[in-house]
Amino acid sequence: MAVFDDLIGQDQAVAVLSRAAAAAREVVEGGRGAGMTHAWLFTGPPGSGREPAARAFAAALLCPDGGCGHCDQCHQVMIGSHPDLESVRPQGLSYSVKQTRELILRAAGAPTQGRWRVILFEDADRATESAANALLKAIEEPPPRTVWLLCSPAPDDLVITIRSRCRVITLATPATEAVAHVLATRDSVPWETAHFAARAAQGHISRARALALDEGVRQRREAVLSIPRALTGVGECISAAERLVKTAEEEAAAATTALNESETTDLRRLYGEGSTGKGLNRGLVRGGAGALKELEDRQKSRATRIKRDSLDGALLELVSYYRDVLAMQFGARVELANDDLRFDLDQLARTSTPEETLRRIDAIMQCRERLDANVNPQIAVESMLLALRSG
Repeated sequence: MAVFDDLIGQDQAVAVLSRAAAAAREVVEGGRGAGMTHAWLFTGPPGSGREPAARAFAAALLCPDGGCGHCDQCHQVMIGSHPDLESVRPQGLSYSVKQTRELILRAAGAPTQGRWRVILFEDADRATESAANALLKAIEEPPPRTVWLLCSPAPDDLVITIRSRCRVITLATPATEAVAHVLATRDSVPWETAHFAARAAQGHISRARALALDEGVRQRREAVLSIPRALTGVGECISAAERLVKTAEEEAAAATTALNESETTDLRRLYGEGSTGKGLNRGLVRGGAGALKELEDRQKSRATRIKRDSLDGALLELVSYYRDVLAMQFGARVELANDDLRFDLDQLARTSTPEETLRRIDAIMQCRERLDANVNPQIAVESMLLALRSG
């Protein structure tokens, strides 16, 4: 079906979803609809296309033709404006029980156009424990025409009581050639650049597109991958850590400043700032102080998440670097994600041991865990880089 055409290298998942969409049409027409269920869990590594797969399935459910890709229903789903699609993406570090309960209330409504009410919950693994418990109750007893589509990197990221009630769709990492072909044909990227981006992104489709089309993204990658050969002393380690953290902070500020100002202005206006009339302005603004504080907390959480995601992306770049070094040390015949840096990789492979390389990879993964545990980013990154230097 047309809505599934963009799911690169996911033939098995597409086959399952297509059959389920056909079964859903039978249910709408009064049939039994074997193969259709009310809760789905889309899992797969970063970049495999969990959200696009879930959104394509939502279009197939809401389209009278099962996802033609051309009608108004499909178009509304793809741009996020369909009245029967509730798309949720946690902006901060977690998704609270209050937000989950509000979502459940919205999900309980009947579909406006008579087919399905679809809840697409991206990053469902960010739900807090209490939020997950509330979500479980909604999935256990859903309204007859409500379908939950949850997205998570791995099934184990959700509590077993939720994942046991979902049908799991596992997505694979697309092959380099498949991603490069899409970049070359759909984005008009020169083949050499498309292949470089696909290889460097290791199958992460959106990352590959960013590398292919954005010179700034390529420059940031080069800066991160230049770190291993720059760790010649303790001072260099501290400076490199400072640059990594500062870059992440700048990316978070660039992504949130304008949005924060817009949200704050809208909320102040909603509570009467700028209104005329004796005592009206002051009273309404005071009444909105709590809402303004809540908004500021959400904005801080969102900025922290973006900063953490930016740092995590840099750390994964470093993991790919040392993974390539390890492959060269063992003589493995695998594709090198950073083949454009083969000289540097070969030099490090010759001057270090596989045990040292594994310790360096472990140091990076430990840094990721520390960041998730809210350790100060500067301290966590400094410790990691000192470990990379010593091997």
